[in-house]
Amino acid sequence: MLKVAVMGDWDSIYGFGALGMDTFRFDEMNAQTAGKQLEQLFGSGYGVVYITEWLAERIPKEIENCRSVPGKTVILIPGISGNTGDGIANVRKSVEQAVGSDILFSGSDNANETDDERG
Repeated sequence: MLKVAVMGDWDSIYGFGALGMDTFRFDEMNAQTAGKQLEQLFGSGYGVVYITEWLAERIPKEIENCRSVPGKTVILIPGISGNTGDGIANVRKSVEQAVGSDILFSGSDNANETDDERG
């Protein structure tokens, strides 16, 4: 059975541990090591890794490399801060592809707003 991990700042990810996911904490001091951690996770039985948008901005090359591996999935999620809107935009795109229509955000442009734009 494939394992699921969540990577990001502690305030954004600690609740996922209660759901049985393994959490990996990163902050400004160790964010540069996240790319190596992501590759290690996929090499050790993890099939899905959720990454906060804040952390994903710091390791785009590593994320792209891992996304090209069959059977491995990287999913961006919004965090407490540093959100870019990429995570929700990807969810929106996936739902549109699956059902043929934007059933989540039809008529709403809020999915593309960043934290700064919301105020």
